[in-house]
Amino acid sequence: MQKLKSLTAIVGVSILLFACGSTPLVISTPIENIDSSPLKVSELTEDEKHHWGHLDLAKDTVPGMSVDKAYTEIIKNKKGQSVIVGVIDSGIDINHEDLNDVIWTNEDEIPNNGKDDDNNGYIDDVHGWNFLGDGYNEQLEMVRILVSGDTDNPDYAAAQEEYEKEYQIWSERKVQYDQLYQQIKSADEILTKHFGKKDYTKKEVAAIKTEDEALNMAAQIANYMFSNGLDTMADALKEISDSLVSINNRINYNLNKDFEGRVNGDDPDDMSTKYYGNGNVKPVKKSERHGTHVAGIIAAERNNGLGDNGVANNVKLMCIRTVPNGDEYDKDVALAIRYAVDNGAKIINGSFGKSYSPHSDWVREAIAYAGKNDVLFVHAAGNDSKNVDVEPNFPDDNVNGVEVSDNYIRVGALTPKYGSNMVGSFSNYGKNNVDVFAPGTSVYSTTPENEYDFIDGTSMAAPGVTGIAALIRSYFPTLTAPQVKKILMDSGLPLNTKVIVGGDSSNIKPFSELSKSGRIVNAYNALIMASRIVNASL
Repeated sequence: MQKLKSLTAIVGVSILLFACGSTPLVISTPIENIDSSPLKVSELTEDEKHHWGHLDLAKDTVPGMSVDKAYTEIIKNKKGQSVIVGVIDSGIDINHEDLNDVIWTNEDEIPNNGKDDDNNGYIDDVHGWNFLGDGYNEQLEMVRILVSGDTDNPDYAAAQEEYEKEYQIWSERKVQYDQLYQQIKSADEILTKHFGKKDYTKKEVAAIKTEDEALNMAAQIANYMFSNGLDTMADALKEISDSLVSINNRINYNLNKDFEGRVNGDDPDDMSTKYYGNGNVKPVKKSERHGTHVAGIIAAERNNGLGDNGVANNVKLMCIRTVPNGDEYDKDVALAIRYAVDNGAKIINGSFGKSYSPHSDWVREAIAYAGKNDVLFVHAAGNDSKNVDVEPNFPDDNVNGVEVSDNYIRVGALTPKYGSNMVGSFSNYGKNNVDVFAPGTSVYSTTPENEYDFIDGTSMAAPGVTGIAALIRSYFPTLTAPQVKKILMDSGLPLNTKVIVGGDSSNIKPFSELSKSGRIVNAYNALIMASRIVNASL
């Protein structure tokens, strides 16, 4: 959906334009900081675009996490312990070439025998669990609140107001994109006929001089698409077509009051039924790529000559399919957290969220349960460009500002551009309720069927932090979840740079005011700090 957002500006202008047609490491290296002097910022190379989140701000002038530097100068050939990371998401392509060797396997479960061999209540949970069964599309939580008809619900009025606004926005967007698609298609047909070939070039289109009104308009449309980063008209058609799929899904499923997506047969408002779904943790559709992308950011195999390097080595990814195309159910999330804890995860990544949570207490109880069992929960801050100190985003770890546990860390998103545009325009923020920031824009990672792609979102920022947490827990296993959280927050780079917030150029704040730590996470510094804490306790 982030790619769809990037096209909104194009659509708005285009419709107007064309409406007329295990051993502790001993580290003596100093923790690095960045002073307030401006950095020289240059355009990313193609190689840097694919792993900018691993670069170093001081060396590369890119607000990355210093992952490469951590491996080169600190980890080197050291051997750490294996860490299980629970990924609560949309499912993971466990056969992906860059992930198949880092997938967790439940050694106590015999595959495909239809029995619960380990007596944990889940049959054939070999690589994790799928709480969605064969489900894919779902309503948004605000729609479910309205469908309930419970006007006494304190969220009912707000949900109604938001629903009406959202439905109008998406309905209008559908009309715009339908029009744009037809305009591009018609222009492509005219240009193909003019050149006598489909593979005409930007240069050839730019050279068109004609008094033919239709051809001239077609050339204008093509030149406009090319100027917005699209290489061919076929690319433009695919981009708009893919966006229309997302728009139609939003209208037909997410915002459809009559749609019923739940297929498991359980009651999502009844926590007494816990064992539903199945052991198939893979996506049910290729377009369900979110979880696979998140998994690659955390732990895609390093230095194997393939397309991507994850942040962490020594990781086994526990796959817990819980997040549909729509809003996740609180019950599924709470049970997913407990499943991860009970089956050995030391870190849980939660790249999901929503503005309404009828059973938020269930999820907070699960987060507290994880805390009691020394499990860190890393959560994406959300993509609504809002201050979550004022407007809530769930799951959260507090009630009226009082935390239920100290094992929860919330992450905002950075762009590769150091300076005023350093914070993702979509990223939520909050001095009290967001803890750190990490790379989350144009992040390159694994997608289903051995493919790779760039995706935006705080969903991409959280797994970067999860990866660093996994490095800490691998090389310094005696540190507790609260200690790891504190290290992630205290070891980051503190910046006072003034930045544009929420994509609004009139809303400018010091970066230090957007999160509790005022920092961007840094793997290099985190490992140094972890080492010092461990060595001081010896």
